[in-house]
Amino acid sequence: MLRYNFIYELRLLLRSRWIQLLSLLLLLLFGFSVFNGMGKVEKRRDDIAAARKEVSASDQAMLKLLDSVERGLDVSVSPWTIPSSPMAVANYYPRVAAMDPQPMAFASTGQADLFTHYVKPTASGDDFSLNFTEMTSPVQLLFGSFDLAFVIVYLLPLLIIAFTYNILSSEKESGSLRLLASQPISIQKWVFHKLILRFFWLSLLVTVSLLLVFFIMGIDPLHWNAVFSLLGLTLCYMLFWFALAFLVNLLSNSSAKNAVSLLGLWVVFVLLVPSVLNQLGNTLYPMPPRTLMINEMRLQKAEATKQQDKILDNYLRDHPEYAINDSTQSRSFWHGYMASQKLVKEALAPIVGSYEEQLSKQQDWTRKMQWISPAIIAQESLNSLAGTSTQDYEAYRKQVVQFAELWRAHFMPFLFNNTLFTTNDHDALPQFQYQPLQQNGGIQAMSILLLMALVLLGLGFAMQSAPRQKGILSDQ
Repeated sequence: MLRYNFIYELRLLLRSRWIQLLSLLLLLLFGFSVFNGMGKVEKRRDDIAAARKEVSASDQAMLKLLDSVERGLDVSVSPWTIPSSPMAVANYYPRVAAMDPQPMAFASTGQADLFTHYVKPTASGDDFSLNFTEMTSPVQLLFGSFDLAFVIVYLLPLLIIAFTYNILSSEKESGSLRLLASQPISIQKWVFHKLILRFFWLSLLVTVSLLLVFFIMGIDPLHWNAVFSLLGLTLCYMLFWFALAFLVNLLSNSSAKNAVSLLGLWVVFVLLVPSVLNQLGNTLYPMPPRTLMINEMRLQKAEATKQQDKILDNYLRDHPEYAINDSTQSRSFWHGYMASQKLVKEALAPIVGSYEEQLSKQQDWTRKMQWISPAIIAQESLNSLAGTSTQDYEAYRKQVVQFAELWRAHFMPFLFNNTLFTTNDHDALPQFQYQPLQQNGGIQAMSILLLMALVLLGLGFAMQSAPRQKGILSDQ
């Protein structure tokens, strides 16, 4: 029976031009989304490269200035920017702390359209404010990004609904279901066969289309493991929607009802549930006002400025290695400022900590409740695979904060030992190297989606006894 269903379905799909239409549509959707995603990644790389080029040019100018100063020549720059002063280097010649895009970054924009991808920490900068560094783009936030994740999570289920909503109802409405009653097969198995065959053809079209697009776009062969993870996640997500269509086809008797029901479920799983979870997360774990941190930061800085001499004395008592080389005559603004930074940071730690704690609770809430919606599972997994998830940007922020501390600490011995910065010290400047999070390939997400699909299929087959008691044709 399965063999005849296979031949019948193939002829039906070819005659109705479903396969041809889906092939063309999938190629267009996948091709444009990948092209659009790669364009955004290329722009991101160009921005980072331009920043690094600017730093390189600045370093060349700095080395020339240092060479002139070391040879006793006059230089035509402001005295406070002469790089022989360590604090001038620390503030006017920073390094680029960049979050380089990962190999699959084109697949999902994720948080990439919100947060900046590089910063230049300085000795006088406030590294704790990196928590709130984001780009302001209302238009981007309104329209989002047409990337591969958008096609998979939002549009692919709509194609599946259009492909499966009337498998059983069309047979009833055309009267051909009476012929099925003479066959030794249950209605559940017959619908299941038809859906499995359609799942096979659509999976084949999706796989071939994606691989073809990736090949044309020139994806590095070294990253094909990530490509196969993306394919596996996509197929598991598709299987959930086919299983949902299987259940709806058995429960409803009308093509119109099927279409409305499946579209309603699409709205619930893809739009409504993620929005509700997000709002609940904001309600249960509200973020502290950003203005509170800014005002407190200003107050603490003003208070520290008034007591810089006292703070510096306390700092030197805690760091006798600097006090040995310090003298009252050599103290400058930077001595008091750098000593007070630690005090300001400690005073603001509770406010910044409360913000981070609430943000962490919101993220944990989303991760715990994501199983309610397969769309959230797929979106989060694609973001993680692309290296654009919230966790990726949080890891980047923490690495930048650590580097800012390292950058500041590197110049402290120069400052308190009253040592000039020379050309020989340039190569020893700290360099930032982004360490991406390790990805698990989405195994957990695929397992959850498969389990959801099996549960829906099980519910459909559990209804098998009821139609037999009523009769297959009793609803006609």
